[in-house]
Formats: sequence, C-alpha cells, structure tokens
Amino acid sequence: MNSSLLELDNITMKFGGLSAVKDFSINVNDNEILGLIGPNGAGKTTVFNVITGVYIPTEGRLDFDGIDITQFKPHLITHLGISRTFQNIRLFQDMTVLENVMVAMHHELFETGGDRILQKNGKDTYGSSGIWFWKSLFKFGYSKKEKEMEQKSKEILEKLGLKKFMNDKASSLPYGEQRKLEIARALATNPKLLLLDEPAAGMNPSESTSLMDLIRKIKEDFHVSVFIIEHDMKVVMGVCERIVVMDYGQVIAHGTPQEIQNNPKVIEAYLGEEWEDGQG
Repeated sequence: MNSSLLELDNITMKFGGLSAVKDFSINVNDNEILGLIGPNGAGKTTVFNVITGVYIPTEGRLDFDGIDITQFKPHLITHLGISRTFQNIRLFQDMTVLENVMVAMHHELFETGGDRILQKNGKDTYGSSGIWFWKSLFKFGYSKKEKEMEQKSKEILEKLGLKKFMNDKASSLPYGEQRKLEIARALATNPKLLLLDEPAAGMNPSESTSLMDLIRKIKEDFHVSVFIIEHDMKVVMGVCERIVVMDYGQVIAHGTPQEIQNNPKVIEAYLGEEWEDGQG
C-alpha cells in the first residue's frame, strides 16, 4: 500500500461567518491520481488554496511529506514540492513557450543545494547561505545556471510534446496546448505533488482524451502524485484511482470511480439522474 504524501486533518476555512470548507479530511498517497469533484461552489478550489498557502485554514492541520505546513507561505510550499495550475490560464502571453517554463525555475538562482526549510517555534525560514543570491548579483555562475535551466525546460517540453513550439509566443498556441504549457511550467518546480484545477475546462472531446493520456504520462515520467479538480466526468473516471466528492464544503463520499458513480448521495448531489440512467 502506498504511503501518504499529503494529509488534511479536519480543515475548516471560514470567510466571516461562512464556512467554505468544514471538517475536511483527506489524504493523497504517493504515486496516485486522486480526483476531487462536486457542484460549483462546493469549496474545491478553496481546498487547493489552503494546500498551497494562499489561505491559512481557520482550523485543522496540513502535513506534507512529514512536515506540518499549516502556516507555511506559498513560496515555502512550492520549495517543499507542491505545484499547481489554475482554472483560468495564467501564462505570460508575450513570452516564448521556453521562457514560460524557465521562469518557474528562477527561484533556483537564489538557493544552494543544501537549502532546507526549518521549522522552529511555529515559524518557517530558509536554512540557506544565500550563495546563489550573491552569485546572481555579480553574475558569477549565473550563466551556467541559466543554461542548466534552459536544458531542463527543453526536456520538460519534449516530454509534453511542446518542444516544437518552444520559440513561439505562448499566445500563439492553440487552447489545448496552452493548457499543456501551464502544466509544463508547474512541473518545472520539481513537484512531488501536482495540483490540477479543472485542466479539461474548455477542451473539446479530442483534447480531453489527449489530456487523460498526458496525466498518466506525467505520473509515470515525473514520478509525481496528481490531485485533480475536474467537472469532466470522462476525465475523472478515466484517470483517477480514487475520488473524493464535496458538497457544501464537506466530504460526502470517497472511493474508487465505480463506487462513486454508484453512490446514491453523489448521484443526488452532483451526478444527477441522467448518470444513474447510464448517460453520465
């Protein structure tokens, strides 16, 4: 059985008097693809925002790879190995495809191989001598590091089938390729866990099928776990090994794809009668 990589324990996220997420507990295992589904407004993206440090939960605890990250800021969480994409495409449209991937690596210019995140008295800091910071100021080693970043970016683009576009502006890519580029940029941070927020949004059936193949390939080639929010049930049922269902900020079901699609609570709250009739 795979070990747990990320654990959310009784997470509650309140905005004023409204609980967007309430008593939310799940785990993401090593080497798995986990799906998160539910109606619009169920709290799915809020969960991703809590995981990535955009929001500090009102209650509860998050552990990632054995470290309590509940109070960590986004840049520290990225440093530890969590990366994400967003519902709406957020590329640098006037930069090239290659530059879009390379920009995700620029934090490496300010780190050393011995960097660690230290936790003391509830506060997190970098345990870094900052050598790359000083080298970058004076250009010592900067050029070499840039070349390494460029080579790594090209390798990522090659694996995702985007290398032929590397000198094109991001804005010139077809919609489905722009989605792939967002994923490539997220992979450039060396994640252990990749969060995909509605990656199939706006895609046609052919692009969605291609996306399913890509997600499986990413898991194998990059050795990452994938946590995916998606409304396209073909994608969810086709790639996820386990699925969590949310409604009104709470977990109402979790299990295998077959268990979820036959769960009466899920059919009532989300999938609808047409799914039960075999049209989902």
